[in-house]
Amino acid sequence: MIPLHDDNPTTLTPVVTIGLIGTCVLVFLWQLSLGPVGAQKAVYSFGMIPAVLFGEAHLPPEVARIPPEVSILTSMFLHGGWMHLIGNMLYLWIFGNNVEDSMGHVRFIVFYLLGGTAAALTQALQDPTSTVPMIGASGAIGAVLGGYIMLFPRAHVLVLVPIGFFLTTVRVPALVVLGFWFVLQFIQSALSTGQPGGVAYWAHIGGFITGAILIIPFRSRRFPLFGGPRGHRHSGAGRRPRRRGGSTGPWG
Repeated sequence: MIPLHDDNPTTLTPVVTIGLIGTCVLVFLWQLSLGPVGAQKAVYSFGMIPAVLFGEAHLPPEVARIPPEVSILTSMFLHGGWMHLIGNMLYLWIFGNNVEDSMGHVRFIVFYLLGGTAAALTQALQDPTSTVPMIGASGAIGAVLGGYIMLFPRAHVLVLVPIGFFLTTVRVPALVVLGFWFVLQFIQSALSTGQPGGVAYWAHIGGFITGAILIIPFRSRRFPLFGGPRGHRHSGAGRRPRRRGGSTGPWG
């Protein structure tokens, strides 16, 4: 299932979500401008490498541009290809605006970065001696998805579904879409065990769980958990809601 947009209105303009998307796109264009060799060096310089983070290995001086701890943050804005970037930004655009709406701009920045940090550490702890760089916004976006499912499980998401050689669209509850995504991470993680590189599925899992927990203290009180008694939220008196449509190692 490929999500296209949800039917969940917002009251705030999602300036942080838009800013994060814009930043990731600009950073990716910068990566492309470096050429293949330069882009590869950038991945090692600004990607999160577990062995380097935990002091098990060290980068050459010409590549070691930032402290290993800072690479946890910089790795969230690098991507390994157009499909990696587009897939991540699609999920962020669809689901990020509502999570940002639930807590405000400043808290959403903190929420996003904490989720991405927890995701990176979850992946790193699975193999602390790995020298494969981890990059991508997937872990932080996983936190956004975890927060969304806790607030709006009954919101409907228009998804693209392949049926044989044909494609069709159908509206599905967010609980089904994001629940399927979460379970799929466990399945794919089990299937990829022992394979070098690939997608950092544990980062997705760690980010999702972190977001589901952090949404409880970060959300505004007017956003009840699980969508309230009827699966809807109230936008506040006098405020008209607006509709907004809304992977790693080495590329994740």
